[in-house]
Amino acid sequence: MCGQIGRAWGNERFGTFEPAEEVCLAAEQHDTGWADWELAPELDLASGLPQTFTTTDFSTRLAITTPWIEKLAAQSRYAALLVSLHHCSFFTNPGPLGRLREGGREIHSFLAEGATLQARLRQTLDRSDLEIERNHRLIRAWDGLSHDIILKRVPTTRKDIPAAGATRLDLHVHYQDGVFVVAPWPFAADRIVLRTEGRLLETTFTDGEAMRRALADAPWVELRYDLVAPSSSG
Repeated sequence: MCGQIGRAWGNERFGTFEPAEEVCLAAEQHDTGWADWELAPELDLASGLPQTFTTTDFSTRLAITTPWIEKLAAQSRYAALLVSLHHCSFFTNPGPLGRLREGGREIHSFLAEGATLQARLRQTLDRSDLEIERNHRLIRAWDGLSHDIILKRVPTTRKDIPAAGATRLDLHVHYQDGVFVVAPWPFAADRIVLRTEGRLLETTFTDGEAMRRALADAPWVELRYDLVAPSSSG
């Protein structure tokens, strides 16, 4: 969904982004490292359902993310750079003391490895730091927006999103009459539809193996999310 948002993004008010293919690839692939883990996820005892990105511990997240970024670099150095910046950004905001309270050695190592990789990739790319920072911020915004929509975490406001020129805009999202209303409207088309799919578990579990067997046999479902501008929502 993050990639779908990226491919639909851009208009006179929000501008465009370059290099478009690489940025959209980064948006689409930023969490693909989780694919193997998601084939046999751990059980979240609190919910009785599979663990999600938000319920796994940060050690698991770092162990999955670190090798994936290196693999993505074999496909696109630019995409890998953006993905590294994206994932590192989740651990830099609390500052050094906050990182120590959360398990500083692992996070410090992850950030150090990320900084080394980013420096190496930047040296191979003829791209400005300003452009890279803008695209990184766009991916962060698209990722957050996709989470807001999937989890119906609305109404919400995404702040300081890069727009046309050097401007930044706040994006407001709410749910009304079966659609997500986004203002100001950042997309080229007047209305967009985001689609994803998953497997439907209709009960909760107390045993991890039973949950994984049920997940392997669970029916596939397609999820659809309609996004409209305020004037289109009635």
